Amino acid sequence: MWTNENRARYDRSKLRYPSDLTDDEWAIIGPLIPPAKRGGNKRTVNERQVINGLMFILSTGCQWASLPKDLPPRSTVNDYFRRWNEDGTLDRIHHALYVRCREQVDRAASPTAAIIDSQSVKSAGKRGGHIDPSGFDAGKKINGKKRHVLVDTQGLLLCAIVHAADIQDRDGGVMLMGTLFGLFPFLLKLYADGGYQGPKFQEGLGRVCAQINVEIVKRSDIGKFVVVPKRWIVERTIGWLNRCRRLAKDWECLNQNGLAFLRWASIRLMVRKLCKETK
Repeated sequence: MWTNENRARYDRSKLRYPSDLTDDEWAIIGPLIPPAKRGGNKRTVNERQVINGLMFILSTGCQWASLPKDLPPRSTVNDYFRRWNEDGTLDRIHHALYVRCREQVDRAASPTAAIIDSQSVKSAGKRGGHIDPSGFDAGKKINGKKRHVLVDTQGLLLCAIVHAADIQDRDGGVMLMGTLFGLFPFLLKLYADGGYQGPKFQEGLGRVCAQINVEIVKRSDIGKFVVVPKRWIVERTIGWLNRCRRLAKDWECLNQNGLAFLRWASIRLMVRKLCKETK
């Protein structure tokens, strides 16, 4: 909790930029960066500064061309951003940190329960030939993309997808669960809101994750605000991720880039959590 007693644990004023990695954070992420390929010249790029550049864009929401001059060139940062996303490095880093966060609280690497939800975000004006289509979410009155996230009972991100906002939650939820591919074999319980009820989601889920039992947690009929059991966890996670200004809107032309920034936001959350718990 943010109090005067533990304010020093969150102080990042001594860093060059508040988004930069501390020595403790780099000690966690650094060993997970793959070495350079054999052959050719030795790698001269400082991987820590590359990640600092990614975190600067993620935290501030600035354009690639607006990276400060004391960080690596935008072409270098963008190249590693795409390379680590395509070769699976980003997924491996995210999964390794997730396992460490689970072990830190004496829990198994594979959760037994999870919560699913979606977030619709507006799309910015984009130009170019390779742009994934957007859609209109009639419920939220938003023209843009939809982020589907699956979190455990701690609020840590398990997996996510990005798609057009006109895809219904029950259809996007099946697409999301289909990306697990047995990664969490002990997952047996899924909590969801009313958008996922009905036979269509149940049938689709039965094809991709037959062992999972769905429990629909409906909103309270009471007029005043009431914390909805389990659903507040995923809502809190979305709030945590939205602290990164790059995620305030859908700025990416490709869904895979939007998903990559979502994973980097989750990595930032987990690595800071790991460092704070050890102090």
